[in-house]
Order: sequence, then structure tokens, then C-alpha cells
Amino acid sequence: MKTLDAIAALIPTLAGRIDAGAGASDVQAVIEGLDDAGAVAVLREAGEVARLVEQVQVICAGVIARRSAREAGHAGLAQARGHRSAASLMQDLGGMSKTEAARQVRVGEALLEDTGGETITDDTRAGNDADPGSPDGVAPDEPVVREWRQVLRDGLRSGAVTSAQFDAIRRGLGDPPDDAGDAWVHAAAQLLDEAGRRTVEELAASARTIRDLLDPEGAESRFLARYEKRAFRTWFDQDGMRRASIAFDDEGGALVDTIFAAALRPRRGGPRFVDPEEKASAADLAADPRTNDQLSYDLLLDLLRTGALADPTAVFGTRQAGVRLVQQVAPEGTAGAAFTEDGLTALPATVAERHICETGAVTVTVDACGNPLDVGRESRLFTPTQRIALAIRDGGCRWTGCDRPASYCEAHHIDEWARDEGRTDIDRGILLCRFHHMQLHHGRWQITRDGKHDFVLHHPDGQRSVLHPRLPLRYAWGDIDPPPPQTHTTT
Repeated sequence: MKTLDAIAALIPTLAGRIDAGAGASDVQAVIEGLDDAGAVAVLREAGEVARLVEQVQVICAGVIARRSAREAGHAGLAQARGHRSAASLMQDLGGMSKTEAARQVRVGEALLEDTGGETITDDTRAGNDADPGSPDGVAPDEPVVREWRQVLRDGLRSGAVTSAQFDAIRRGLGDPPDDAGDAWVHAAAQLLDEAGRRTVEELAASARTIRDLLDPEGAESRFLARYEKRAFRTWFDQDGMRRASIAFDDEGGALVDTIFAAALRPRRGGPRFVDPEEKASAADLAADPRTNDQLSYDLLLDLLRTGALADPTAVFGTRQAGVRLVQQVAPEGTAGAAFTEDGLTALPATVAERHICETGAVTVTVDACGNPLDVGRESRLFTPTQRIALAIRDGGCRWTGCDRPASYCEAHHIDEWARDEGRTDIDRGILLCRFHHMQLHHGRWQITRDGKHDFVLHHPDGQRSVLHPRLPLRYAWGDIDPPPPQTHTTT
């Protein structure tokens, strides 16, 4: 096995600090001797090396999978080595989980394919008759057609995304409808740009939501297909304990998430600024000796016992849980797909119509970037209506890399009430989760905004970073084609 000095030579901060033949203990001693900035630099540089190594792995996985195709039978590359599949061989040689091995094979196969089914190389891109002076050998007047999967492949090859991010975007977008045009190409490019700011889970969810916003007819059929797969079953394990498995449809899953989030939010880092009665209830819940899983189980049993006759305050606390949907409504009254305020899960317009019949709606007018235009601004604290508007615009905590939903967030005034004579205006407020709100106030961070442009986070060390809006919301508000509707309804 190779020693770590060869790897350390590829990491600038460690280069020259690791002796030949060094092992993990030697590297640990060196890194422990670094200051904070040095330790972070090593992690960043090691991540860059890992991306390059991962590219080699997925290419190998794709080649091995191609040579281990079912039609090759026992003569296939993996089969000849005693493995049923390429994923099994990858799992054995790479020491990885079955899930990780399957993903690497899936990404490797996608990386090697093109629209014609063969590997794309610099030679095949150039072609024999192309203009040698033009990029990729394409004649100057010839339009370059980029298939959306090729956009993703280029992103993976360039290191813009990891294989996990590539897989999340590719599977989330799925296959476009026949009349999609360039919409999927643009969506893939936008998601590649988002990759550095979002978790893999957020990228996957964003890709699914964007797909449903771009393809509402397909969204309806996918919703119904998942609804048909809903299921609940129980069984006894070998110790005689009854266990259960549930497969939720989209709407049912959103309702369950909302109920349990409302009940357990203080334990999971929910908002601090609540009324006194709710604050006392939150303190009691925080002190409860039961685990979150035990609390969830007891809540489920309470719901089953009490059913429709339940006293909401006895089961849910001070506020009964409910799913809030956000739906685009154009000036002429046509309505598009809806999505959940928490999680931004897309749902068909028909679901929103049913919710409007059951519970009514609150109308909020926004501009093309989702900035609310006609909500009140007079009180010191943001009003419930203003919080709805902030949730519609922000979709959750705006801090880069944070996936906390809107219901877990607090409204932060970017202008101090006393120091800056700040007003409680929607365009001067931003949603932050409790952790990042406290980080901002206690860690010398600051958020500014020029008019209605993007919010900017100022780091304590003087750096600045833009707090980009969530990509599905940019699609919803028309910041990205098609042209924006001006009125949005929350149900």
C-alpha cells in the first residue's frame, strides 16, 4: 500500500511537511500543528484531489460496466472475476457500500454515453471536415446544439460538480417532454451553477421541483403514479416487536412532515421568538427526557387515539399544523403548478385547487424576482402576513448551504431598529434559521442589500458572498423563462 507522502505532495499546504514513508499518524501530527486557516486549506485542497480521483473512478466504473453487460454473459469483465455485476466488482475493489458502488457505475455509464451512444472525445468533437480555427472544430456559422445530459457531463469532467451532485441533478431532472426545447439545457446549466451553494439533497429536490414546474402535465402523471404506490404495512420481527413501513404520496408526506415538525420544532432548532405561552411549551419539550424518535412515536399514537375529535392544543401545541402551498396565478387568472412552502416540493395545480376549496387562500403580489409588493410594514416585528411573504420569497434560510425550511426560520432585520433607524420592510428582511441568526448577531457578520438586488453576506474577515435565491423559486417567479406571472396565491 502506498504511503501518504505521495498524496501529500498533491496538497500544497502539506507539500514538504510530510516525510517519505509517512503514515496516517504522521499526517495527523502535521495537521494538528497547523492553525485554523491551514487546516481548512488542507481540507479544501484534499477535496480537489478527491474530485480528480473520483473522476478516474467513475470513468473506470463506466468502462467496466460497458464490458460487463448482460449480453457478455460469463465472459464479461466483472463476471469473469467472479462478480455478478460491475457494481459488485466496484464494491469489492473500492471498499465502498453497495449504494455508493451502484451510483459510481450509474454515473460512469452516463459519463461515457452521448446522444449517439458512443464516447465523446476531442477527436470526435472536432470532426474531419470542421473549421480548425473554431472552438471544438465547429464551423463559425453552424449552431452548436448541446443536449442537456452533455451539459452535465461537461460539468462533471471540468470538476464543477462531484459524481454525487451529477447523479442528483440527472435523476432529478429526468427525461424532458418532446416539446421541452432548450428548457432542460438551461435548467441543467443553472443547477450546475447552484452546486457549489447547495447540498446534494437540495440539488436533487430543486431538480425535481424545476422539472415539475417546466412540465406541469408530466407533474400530474408523476404525482398520480406516486399516489398509487402509497402503502402501509406492519410485521413482527424475530424478537416479537411489531414494526411498520410506510410509503407516502406527495401530499400525505408533506402533511406528516408538517405535523411532526410543528410538534418537535423546539427540539430540532425552531424559531426562538414566540409568544410566552408557546415559549413555555417549548421549554417543557426541550426538557422532556424522551428521544425525538420516542416523542414522534407517542405523537403518532396520540393522533391515532384522538383522531378527528382531538383538541388541537392538546396534541399539536399552541398552533395546529397544516400544509401551506404556494401557487402561481397569472394576471388573467390562469394557475400553474403549486409547491409546498416548506421543502419546495412541487404538486399539481389540481391539489392546490382542492386546498383552496377546503381552506381558502391569501393573495400576495410579487415582482419577477419574488419580492412582495403589497404587504404591510408598520410594526416593529414582522407580522404573520409579512412572514408569509418572506417565506414565499426566500423558501427557507438564505444562508449559503443551509437547507432549513421556512417554518424553522426567524425574520432578520438587515437594518438595526435603533442603530440604523431601520423599518420592518419586507425588502429589508430575510429568513434565517435560529443557528445562523445567532451566528450573525454574535459572530460579527452582516447582511446588506442594494435596493431589491440579491442580499450580500459580509464575513468577519472582510470577504463578501451573495446569498442567492433558491433556483426553483427563480423559476416560479419568472426570473427564468417563461415570462413572470405577477400574482401568487398561498393556500
